[in-house]
Amino acid sequence: MVNKIKNLNKKKIIIIVVSVILLVLISGFSYLYYLLSKPNKIEIDESKLSINTSLDKNANAEVTNIALFGIDAPEGVRGRSDAIMILSIDETHKKLKLSSIMRDSYVNIEGYGKDKITHAYAFGGAELAMNTLNQNFDLNISRFITVNFTTLPKIIDALGGITVNITEAEIKYIPGVTHSGTQTLNGAEALAYSRIRYDGGDQMRTQRQRNVLEDVFGKLVSTSPTKIPSLLDTMLPLVDTNISPTEFMSFGTDVLSMKPKKINEKMFPCDTHRKGEMIKGVSYQTFNIKEETKEIHEFIYE
Repeated sequence: MVNKIKNLNKKKIIIIVVSVILLVLISGFSYLYYLLSKPNKIEIDESKLSINTSLDKNANAEVTNIALFGIDAPEGVRGRSDAIMILSIDETHKKLKLSSIMRDSYVNIEGYGKDKITHAYAFGGAELAMNTLNQNFDLNISRFITVNFTTLPKIIDALGGITVNITEAEIKYIPGVTHSGTQTLNGAEALAYSRIRYDGGDQMRTQRQRNVLEDVFGKLVSTSPTKIPSLLDTMLPLVDTNISPTEFMSFGTDVLSMKPKKINEKMFPCDTHRKGEMIKGVSYQTFNIKEETKEIHEFIYE
């Protein structure tokens, strides 16, 4: 009889412990779902994205492509996408890849003709911007994340700053920075750094933006799990996206399972295919679209 009572007590303890663990897990999941519901949800008509669906079946790798747009405009104004990038989660090769598209690239924008790719976002928001990427480079992008550069300081300050290498020529463009070399920038300094236009042109500007994103990624990866919820609470309300909370969790799980140590990055159009050209008094980056599409596909999928 005593043994039966002991066994019953043990069972009760096990049930209680399991119940508590499940409750914690459910609560944690619910809170994470709540946090991932904070971004501003933007509805996108996927039938208007010119998606190449054959890539999902014929590609050499299982890849998820997410368009990243950085706009620099007052709140409530759509603005141009000064930063245009494609984040590729390559599960086959266990790599994260970041493709930067030069903002002055001369491409076809549906309904508007040939223009700088940066204008697509101003003309039709993320929907037209994704359509432009897919249509010109034969891609299958259906998800996006947009951050306004005016909110960048809040994100970077929440991470404790970012570390970049400042050149002598860049010092004068960054208030508060007095010397060159590797150093930690606060949010306002990082914003000024990413906005520099006159040292190295668009090529160096996109490189600076990649430097900022790469260090932000590095900070996020190395952040203590206990601090992640407060970071998400600060960052996610500043984001526009069509990614659902469950998709966010799926992408996050994929990235964590890959354990990437760095982001592989490349700029397009590449040096061998592009040239600066004046068209009707406006400066563009022109390039061979077929060659560039091949380069992008090789980088993303191989």
